[in-house]
Amino acid sequence: MKVQCLGAARTVTGSCFVVTTGENRFAVDCGLHQGGAETERRNWQIGPYRPGELDFILITHAHLDHTGLLPRLVAAGYRGPVYATPPTADLLKIMLLDSAHIQEMEALWKSRKRLRHGEKGVDPLYTISDAEKTLGLIKTVRYEESLNPCRGVKVTFRDAGHILGAALLDMEVEEDGITTRTIFSGDIGRPAQLIVKDPVTPGEADFLFMESTYGNRDHKSEKDSLDELAEAVSYSYSRGEKVIIPAFAVERTQEMIYCFHLLDRDGRLPKDMPVYVDSPLAIQATEIFRRWAEYFDDEAQALLKAHEDPLTLPQLRLTRTTSESIGINETPGPAVVISASGMADAGRIKHHLRHNLWREGASVVFVGFQAQGTTGRRIVEGAQRVRIFNEDVAVKARIFTINGFSAHAGQSQLIRWLGNFTSPRLQVFLVHGEHTAQLALAEKIRETYGLPVLIPDHLEELTLKKGEIPARIPAAERAAPPVNWQEVLEGLAAAVEDLRCHRAALEALPREEQLLLRERIESLMPFLSRYRA
Repeated sequence: MKVQCLGAARTVTGSCFVVTTGENRFAVDCGLHQGGAETERRNWQIGPYRPGELDFILITHAHLDHTGLLPRLVAAGYRGPVYATPPTADLLKIMLLDSAHIQEMEALWKSRKRLRHGEKGVDPLYTISDAEKTLGLIKTVRYEESLNPCRGVKVTFRDAGHILGAALLDMEVEEDGITTRTIFSGDIGRPAQLIVKDPVTPGEADFLFMESTYGNRDHKSEKDSLDELAEAVSYSYSRGEKVIIPAFAVERTQEMIYCFHLLDRDGRLPKDMPVYVDSPLAIQATEIFRRWAEYFDDEAQALLKAHEDPLTLPQLRLTRTTSESIGINETPGPAVVISASGMADAGRIKHHLRHNLWREGASVVFVGFQAQGTTGRRIVEGAQRVRIFNEDVAVKARIFTINGFSAHAGQSQLIRWLGNFTSPRLQVFLVHGEHTAQLALAEKIRETYGLPVLIPDHLEELTLKKGEIPARIPAAERAAPPVNWQEVLEGLAAAVEDLRCHRAALEALPREEQLLLRERIESLMPFLSRYRA
């Protein structure tokens, strides 16, 4: 069995692992690469995926960094089934269409800009039509059901405790009379988090592909997190300003509604302070959560049986239209605004940050992971200014980072989860994490359990045989796909043009960074001149 890491290798996003066994070739997840421009360029470079040669795709959960590239593969010729749990299937119906709409709008905006400069327009990464075709390929599998998608492969979806419907994949592959058991963890949930159940542990495996998002740190407790959220509310309420919360539309928004429900019940949320959910996608997702309440944990189900809905509160306001969204910032006075995207790089949250980030009495509360290269990451790391809608916005609001609300297990929780495996010869591969977090977690695993740990790189291929050390083929040793020089040229030209347009921002950088950037730009010029002809 061979596994090639096409995403979430030494990075958090773009999760995709292509498995080749016997005559079959299939993928585990197919996510968008998110972060900086270099990372997101991988969304266009799908040659290594070879979509037309994939027999089927297994999906761990609905988040776009695990599913958002599916329509791109369908547009490139993929026609096989996409297997997912029922809640995941329902969430994908809204998430992929929303993502496609964003892709179309961004391409339209970029095309208008380029056409004004006499340049050719750009195509979207994929279209709404591609997303609709993708939805037609989805087939549902319930937890603990055995799926035999092809000869010699059996897959069981088990509760990963991450978001509604999230699964880890327990895969048995038979080759030459030998059965190998491989676990793809997907994203491992934080025990005792709100709404969803705790993650299960399969117990035995030969190989484990394990997420490592928070491999180098632990989370605050739920009580401490609620206290800090209440502090943000009190701070901005007393100053007549707003609390802005960038939150993923799926799971994190619902958990935040639940948290405000608890604060309201405890008398720690002012009765005259509205809580806006300003995301049509999040509103739709909340409705899907209610539809699949059977997947809730015991505490949430007990509330429902007592006729107490944890996904609502008296101050809750759902803003679906653009005019309603605009009205939030036109209305003076304190409020809580929960909006997407969770990393503050797209969607309505950018408007709320532009209106409130510079206000000294406002609060911005980050309740999820912020990938490198995102606006959210820059704010969390202490940037004095960030660029939003081509405008430098000062960071004067009070910044709260509350990782206790994360849907990912922290380091200690990952270690405890791994300790439930009983296989003495288990081989661990750390994926879905930044390299620094992976190195810390790898050291902790070796120190605690003495297990072998490998950290595969992007495009690396692994050959897995039961009882043997995995063979590794780095990306550099694999045959490189043909280079589309026109695409390379256009990408470089656009990058240089962006740098020229942001000259003022460049000049505000320290001199050493200016010189480094100028050196890099100048090194590109001969290349551009050569291929422009």
